[in-house]
Parts: sequence; structure tokens; C-alpha cells
Amino acid sequence: MSDSLATRVNAQPASAAAAADSASDCYHCGLPVADGSHYAVRIDGIDRPMCCPGCEAVAGAIVAGGLDNFYRFREQSSERPEAAPAQRWQAYDLPQVQSEFVRDFTGTLPGVDDPQSLRVASLLVGGITCAACVWLIEKQLTAMTGVERVSVNASTHRAQIVFAPDRVDVSALFSALAAIGYRPSPATAANNERMLQQERRAAMRRLGVAGLGTMQVMMFAIALYFGGSKGIDLQFEQFFRWVSLIVATPVVCYAALPFFGAAWRALRSGHLVMDVPVSLAIGLAYGASVYATVFDTGEVYFESVSMFTFFLLLGRFVEMRARHRAGLASGGLAQLLPLAALRQNAEGEVESVPVAALAVGERILLRPGDTIPVDGEVVEGASGVDESILTGESALQQKRVGSPVFAGSVNGDSSLTVEITAAGSGTRLSAIEKLVEQAQLDKPAQAALADRIAGRFIAAVLIIAVAAFVFWWQQDPSRAFWVALSVLVVTCPCALSLATPAALAAATLRLQQLGLLVARGHVMETLPQVTRVIFDKTGTLTEGAPQLRSIMLLREGVHEEAARDIAAALEAQNNHPLARAFRPWFGNRSATGLQAVTGRGVSGACAGTEYRLGVPEFVLALTGADRTAAARYPVPSEQGQWLLLGDQQGPVAWLGLGDEMRPSAPDTVSMLGAQGVATELLSGDQSAEVPRLATLSGIEEYRAGATPEDKLARLKALQKRDERVLMIGDGINDVPVLSGADVSVAMMSAADLAQSRADAILLKGDLRALPRAFALAGKCRTIIRQNLGWAILYNVLALPLAFMGLIPPWAAAIGMSLSSLIVVANALRLSRWQPAR
Repeated sequence: MSDSLATRVNAQPASAAAAADSASDCYHCGLPVADGSHYAVRIDGIDRPMCCPGCEAVAGAIVAGGLDNFYRFREQSSERPEAAPAQRWQAYDLPQVQSEFVRDFTGTLPGVDDPQSLRVASLLVGGITCAACVWLIEKQLTAMTGVERVSVNASTHRAQIVFAPDRVDVSALFSALAAIGYRPSPATAANNERMLQQERRAAMRRLGVAGLGTMQVMMFAIALYFGGSKGIDLQFEQFFRWVSLIVATPVVCYAALPFFGAAWRALRSGHLVMDVPVSLAIGLAYGASVYATVFDTGEVYFESVSMFTFFLLLGRFVEMRARHRAGLASGGLAQLLPLAALRQNAEGEVESVPVAALAVGERILLRPGDTIPVDGEVVEGASGVDESILTGESALQQKRVGSPVFAGSVNGDSSLTVEITAAGSGTRLSAIEKLVEQAQLDKPAQAALADRIAGRFIAAVLIIAVAAFVFWWQQDPSRAFWVALSVLVVTCPCALSLATPAALAAATLRLQQLGLLVARGHVMETLPQVTRVIFDKTGTLTEGAPQLRSIMLLREGVHEEAARDIAAALEAQNNHPLARAFRPWFGNRSATGLQAVTGRGVSGACAGTEYRLGVPEFVLALTGADRTAAARYPVPSEQGQWLLLGDQQGPVAWLGLGDEMRPSAPDTVSMLGAQGVATELLSGDQSAEVPRLATLSGIEEYRAGATPEDKLARLKALQKRDERVLMIGDGINDVPVLSGADVSVAMMSAADLAQSRADAILLKGDLRALPRAFALAGKCRTIIRQNLGWAILYNVLALPLAFMGLIPPWAAAIGMSLSSLIVVANALRLSRWQPAR
């Protein structure tokens, strides 16, 4: 910082005498400064009075940080800061507290060598009043050591902060926000739900004020209309005008306030949004009507202003409801969980404890009707469980000993004892919630294109409105203003802006009900372009629950139990579906130095001996043999998937695993073929299971023994042939090809890394959700085209009529609002879409 700048932003308190002489309000919050106050801060070379130590400290922190431009940018006074001790924020450094609002960063950042070490804190920031607050918060936090990126949403007051936990504490983020006068709080489920409720209530209040005002002002407008044709006393005409002014003022100054705020923010940032012509239309019509009322000249259009505002708010309210339903707003899923659960101790005694206190390995008792708070496995009892929140399937799923249960599900008719396998952020429900939040942050290209079209259209509308005013000013000056006003109102591109997001929101919600959770914004627009679907085998085309069927010993002196237990020890920490086959024998032996090699196998040491389990080339490499040595140990001809177990002395045993094909696979392949989509099977398995499953499912193209590199190369080759490819898989070895596919789908049981790279998640094992998604995406594309066609056609037809003065402002308001409602109603048809039987 230069010496001159450092001098200018010096934030030392000014002298008491200088502050006392000033009779102005507090420069920070705008409240009156008490007589004799000695609080002040030097800003831009002037001693600015402050009302209290809090405002003085906040203003001093802002100026000392070189952020005094905030006071030039802001649109209104800031809120008075609350006094808070520094130790108040230290609790947010505890991992147990952070688990609710801090998560690992999964993206990439330019200039960051190790983005996997970063974390993301989601905060709600109270006290934001305008865009300058967003600028101040982002500048203040970005300047902190260890903060890599800050994004603040002015409308939701939500801040996403990417930071390095080894260089900055979470409590420091809270403290920095409090230091500049804002009220930070974790963006937890309860806070998010509270925010949504506030949005809904505010929208209802504004809609109610606009509706009530419209009904009242219309009564007086009818009297004025009939009075103008039949004759009315001047005093009654003036009375009706003044009453209309009084009734319409709350509509304009309260109900329509969001339009003015959004338009002002957009203009300050150099953008044109649909709120700009809306605000111009409302403001100009209201201002002209006030002028006509006060000076008793011209016409009044208070009813047009009120109706315009009401119908526009009604259209946006319907759109907001659709958005909330489709978005499963962030934190909404967590509200499904109970606050307490019945924990069972070793003696079988039950106690009620908070859900946050539950840990993996503990047991809980679920009574009939209880909502399941964790993921777990049934260890006692049998009951039907409603898993519709996760799978969309309304029928109860029968659970017995050994069956998995998931958080958010509801126990049915009998009691269950469940052993916890995942709690808190590790549950499947939490994973879905994170994916939904991620999908909401993505902006599809179709929606972005519609926004760009709307922006250009608005610029054209403003030019046409000015041209209409100039033309009619020369023809009939008394009509010039109202014709220009009608042009602004009738061509407002609300329907154009709603056409795409309303359809995508409805389709996304319906797709989730059908069993496919969209996690990326481009899925719906890319699916109709897909020409080929590539399936993985294990855990995707098959059930993903292989079982150990046979053991073929290759060395004398080794028992089957020993080979089985060694293999189980090597697979104990592996998340691949094949590892589940050895789950019953986990713990019989222990292994150290475990390492998984993608697509090849696992290795580790048991009782001091190094072992490997996997494909023959990988296992025999431990002995120093070359690739040709594998030919001496051919894979057994029996059906199943065979893994070789070996040590430094050579092979020990073949272990044969079996997995059943998903019942929905043949129907899925057949349905995709009927839609003109080719199918292919790529598997890392080298056994005879690959051709057998391909034949049973109806897939003609298949390849066995494909490494992750082979799969990715195949994908690239298909894409070079201008094919659009959807890949579905569930293992770590599928991550590269999932990342490279045009659309990628991971099974809900997939590894976390596979899910994080996927564009969509298959919530249940029914693969028929894929062809249904293709059909729904095609219907969604049709609905979007219908909406855009209608919005453009309406504007093309209405604009000349408005320009010629054939549409009054009140009729323009009704036409514009009805156009928006037609678009939303057409889009909501997707939420009731049914797949063909």
C-alpha cells in the first residue's frame, strides 16, 4: 500500500471536540449521534461521527482494510452492529459443530496445487442490504490468508467460502464478518428452511397486498369509466382518483418493491434484466397517474398499475413454488430426520438420545412409524419400510435381519433393531442433499441462452418504446406516453425468461420420482442427444452383491479357510463391490499395508507375508514373472468371476465369485434400442461372465478385461465419431470414463468418488429409469420449444398492436401475465408425466 493511500485510510478515532461539533447522524448506521459523543473515524480525510463504539470499530476495520469505497457504493445505511465477544466464534472450530455447514471442496481452482485439501463453509450472513455489502464481504474475506474463493448471493444472503483449514480457522471467518458489521451464522438445515419460509411468506404478503389493492382500485376505476361516458360530477371524479391513489400506493411502494430493487442492481452492474422494463412501466404509469390526480389533468391508470403488479407477482409465485418443489431446497431433506432416537446399550436397555450423539457401531430401536435417523443394518426383527423419499417407490420395502436401511425412511408395521453403519454427513440422505445443492448451483446452457435472448430482447423493447413515444408525440401527444407504456408492459419477456427454468424444474422433480437424481444442470438438455449407453458390469448390470461360490487351491498345504480369510483381510478396506463377497469373513485375519490398484487388484501383508489378490498379471508380478507367466494359470472355465490369490512364491488359489444380473437389465436394453440408442458393455472382468451377461441382457457389443485406460480410450474413439455417450458405472475404476462421458450416471451404491464425478445418480436398482429419463428429457425439450415458441409468438403479435395504440396498459398487463402463467402451466405438465407401459 502506498504512503498516500495508507494515510488516507488511516482509521484512528478523531478528537472528541471534532466529533462533538458535528450534529449529523452516524455515518455508518444512520442513527442519531448523542450530544457530546466522542466516537468518530477519519474517512476520506474527514472525521465521520459514529453513534457508538460498535459502529466506530466496524467503520475503523473497513477503512483500515482499504475497503472505504464501500461507503461510496452503498445504497443505504448499514445495520448497527451487535456487540459479540471474540470467544463466541471459537465453538465453530470444533469438528462436531463444523459437520453441519463445512464440507470438503470437490472442484478445481486455478493456481491451487492441491484443491483436495480445501474445504467449503456455507454461511448465512445477516445485515446485507445492497450489492455494496456483497462487494465488501467478498473483498474482506478474499484478503484473508487461506481464503481461496468467496461467493455471496445478495438475494439469499448465503456465502460460500473456499478456504484452507491449515491456514485459517473457521472462527476467523465469523470474526472477520462480525468485524465489518454483519451477523454470520451457519447455513444449517434449520436456517435454510427458515429462509425458505421467509421467502414464501414475503411472496404471499406482497401478492396479498397487490391482490387486495387491485380489487379495491378496480371498483373505483369502473365508476370512473362509466362516469366518463355517462357523466360524473367533478368532485366525485376527484374523490375516486384520490382514493385510487391511496389504494394503489402500497401496491407500488411495497408489493412491487422487488422489481425496483432488482432493476436498480442490474443497471448498476451494466445488465438488462426483465425487471428493468417492468419497473419502468410501473414507475412511469404510477408517476403519471399521481401527476394527473394532483394537478387534475389527463387520465389515471392506477388499476393498470395494480393489475400489472398483481398478475406479475402471481406468475412469479407459481414459478417460485415450482422451483422450491423441484429444488428440494438446501437443508430441506435434513428436516426429515427426527431430533432424538432410542439407543440400545449392551444390556438391551433403551435410552432417548439426540441423533447427533449416535455413532457407527451403536444400535438403535425403531418403533412402528419412526423415521430412521441413520444408515444401518437390521440385526433383529422384520418390517416394511417406506423408502419413497430416496427411491420414489411408494410400496413398502420388506426388511429382515441383514437388510440395509437408510436415513429418511419410515419404519412400517413392526419394531426393528438396527446397527448403525453411517450417521450424519455420511448417510445416503446427506449425499443426495449435497448433490441437489450442487445441481441448483449449475446453470444449464439452455437457461443461459434464454437469459441472453431476454437481455437482447429487453434492449430492443426499450428502443421500440422510445420510438413509439416519439411517433405518437408527433401524431397525438396525449396518447404518446400511454402507447409507450403499453409497449413496455405487453412485451415484458417474463414468459421468455420462465420458459426454460420452469420446464427444467418440473422435469428434474419428476425424474427424481422415477429414480434418477440429476446432479448437473446439463443432463436434461444432453440426454436427447445421446446415441450410445455404455454399461459397467459389476454392481451396474449386475446386482452388485457378489458371493464367494468356490475356491480352487493351487498349492498343497493350504486350506480353503486360510485362502478365504487372507482374501477377506486384503479386501477389508476396499470399497469395490467385489469386496462385499468377503464381508462375512472380515476380521478373521488382519492385513497391513493395504493398497488398491485400480482395475488390477489389492495387495497387503498377512502375518509378514506379502499377498496380492486380483487379475493374474498383477498377482504374478509379485514373483517377478513377466506377463506371459499368466498363461500357465488359465482362468477356470466354470461360470463366475475368478480372482487369483498369490504371494512371492506364486499362486495360492483361485477364488470364484458369482453375481446375479439385475432383473430390469433386459427391459432396459430393449427400451433403449426402441428409442434408437445403442448399448455396449465394458467390463474389467476377464471371465466368461461378460459374454454371458451381455447375451442375457441383449447387449451385442461387449469387451472384457478393459482397464480404466481402455474404457477411456474407447469413449474418446466413440466421441471422435460424433457419438454422444452416456456412461453408467459404480466403481473407482469407472471414475475416468465417468468424467469424460457426455452424461455420466453412478449407482447409489457407488463409491463416493464415482458419485462426485457423476452427472446423475440412480437412486434404486431399477435400470429402466434410464430409458424413462431419455423419454422425459425428449418431452422436456418439446415443452421448452413450445414455451419459447409461444413467448416469441405472443411478443411478435402483441408488439405491433401495442405500437399502434390498440392495447391499453391494463389489457397489456393481463396479456403479459397470462402469457407467463400459460408457460408455467405448460411446464408443470412434466411433473405429471407418466412413462409408456
